[in-house]
Amino acid sequence: MNPPLRSSEALDSLRTIPLFSSVSDDDLETIASLLIERRFPKHKTIVEEGLAGDYMYVIREGRVKVTKLSGDGREKILEMLESGAFFGEMSLLDSAPRSASVKALTDVRIFALARNDFLNVLRRSSDLALAVIRELTQRLRQQDEQASALSFQRVRQRTQGLLVRLARDETDDPERRATPSLTHQQIADMIGTSRETVTRAVKGLKEEGWLRQDGKNYLVPIDE
Repeated sequence: MNPPLRSSEALDSLRTIPLFSSVSDDDLETIASLLIERRFPKHKTIVEEGLAGDYMYVIREGRVKVTKLSGDGREKILEMLESGAFFGEMSLLDSAPRSASVKALTDVRIFALARNDFLNVLRRSSDLALAVIRELTQRLRQQDEQASALSFQRVRQRTQGLLVRLARDETDDPERRATPSLTHQQIADMIGTSRETVTRAVKGLKEEGWLRQDGKNYLVPIDE
């Protein structure tokens, strides 16, 4: 097992993560003393669907994808997470097996917090408990929006909505933001359609001038 982080390094890192931004200094020091740093290479499975969960994780560096197997064994991408996001908390809260897999899209550096430590910190820190509740509520709202989009929106609208949501990186163009590196298949998995349909939608959005592309990164208007 990897050793706990040095307290000063962990504190400095935690202060930059939104989940811990409202936590008191005393509680933050407690959390920092309990964290274990782990590193995973690109393509490595960090969490596997169906297995027991003993840790929650906070991404310090890198990007991961959250996936679930469909009935016919195909992998469906539910979400992509990057630095500052956390995952794996659900199995610690309800003791059920992991509901999805998490795989590294890049080399990843994460902080791990064991089940008992996580639950004890939640009991002690109302600030952290509220932060977790806010994040889980936001995820539920996002899932509701995605379900609604699948029912009522055309593929082009769903593609636009996904790209806008993922576009966070600054670019040389002050009026646009860039998405992470994405393939048409990944977009298709996340909006529930085929790769060929996404290819047509992306082509149409480019022809209209709404969408631009830089390698595998898509540039979308900021005011969307």
